[in-house]
Amino acid sequence: MGKSPALSGVHFMLGDVAVAEGAIAAGCTFFGGYPITPSTEVAERMALRLPQIGGIFMQMEDELASIAAVLGASWGGRKSMTATSGPGFSLMMESIGLAVMTETPAVICNVQRGAPSTGLPTLVAQGDMMQARWGSHGHYQIIALVPWSPQECFDLTVRAFNLAERYRTPVLIMADAEVAHLTERVVIPPAGEIEIWPRKRPTLPPGPGALDLDETLVAPMPAAGEGYRLMVESLTHDDRGYPDTTATTHRQLVQRLNDKIYRDRFALYDQVERVIDDAEVVVVSYGISARISARAVEIARARGIKAGLLRLRTVWPFPEERIGELSKRLAGFVVAELNLGQVSREVERVAVDGCSVATCGNAGGDILHPKEILEAIIAVDQGLAPSRSSKLARV
Repeated sequence: MGKSPALSGVHFMLGDVAVAEGAIAAGCTFFGGYPITPSTEVAERMALRLPQIGGIFMQMEDELASIAAVLGASWGGRKSMTATSGPGFSLMMESIGLAVMTETPAVICNVQRGAPSTGLPTLVAQGDMMQARWGSHGHYQIIALVPWSPQECFDLTVRAFNLAERYRTPVLIMADAEVAHLTERVVIPPAGEIEIWPRKRPTLPPGPGALDLDETLVAPMPAAGEGYRLMVESLTHDDRGYPDTTATTHRQLVQRLNDKIYRDRFALYDQVERVIDDAEVVVVSYGISARISARAVEIARARGIKAGLLRLRTVWPFPEERIGELSKRLAGFVVAELNLGQVSREVERVAVDGCSVATCGNAGGDILHPKEILEAIIAVDQGLAPSRSSKLARV
């Protein structure tokens, strides 16, 4: 057994670099990508590190080719990833849908920047959160993780690869430009302490025929060239991959693709709660905005306001049960995010009538200030923010 590729130890590391090191520690041996600010450091690090461990780095001609190469490498038996930002993420959407339909494990890191279009290439935003959920066509489930530090850039990238293999699905890392460009302490555990989930491999001998599903609703995945006669087909297909474009087969297939993730949502939910138990106002946030929200909550509590923080590390699937449960006893929520209200709409959707939901955000380009979030907390605490029912009435 060769030396582990994990750079175990304590490092002072950029968030983008930590994403790359998390991928390598998780067993990634293929990266296909195209440089785009502010994710380019992920590609640069992979270009340096992958040849050192026998992996392959390919700079493709654009993001369309990048995601296609990643999916092909995955079917070739490699753990694979790419990294991009908004414009490239948009170009990848059709192939992300292809990965869902063909049940292809892959990890896509989107380091968010100001948008739409070319927007603000070097400045921060969190405006791609709904695109992450619904950017491709059709009804499907997606898993999207959001780090708030370089340490979590490492940790959640490892988790992303594990989830991609467990569910045979693309998994998104929705970083933002501020977290990706932070340099902080990152602890990489010894290789033997990093939990790595292997790909579910066929146990039947090679040949024609379907590979049986089990209670997980996820079939084992062969690699190209092993002799298993399965088609990798984007059309509606049967268990062998052969096209079967009937309504019955389509409903069965799409329902299974959704169920394999949605029915496991409680295991996928991952949120960090601070001083929630006595809270009357809860800030819901993620990424760089959650770091600022934590400070705003500290200030609010110092002033006698019972505020708490619900920090999302998994945004999709969305923890609607927990939000709904909290909404029954709270004065309201403040949703802090660098957009004009995306995750806040999910909070509004699941909060009970009469529970206030205030959005604290901007279109991107600069981070929030604790004072802005504090003012929103005070407004909710004093009953000055609109309730969910009154908001809906104005739509």
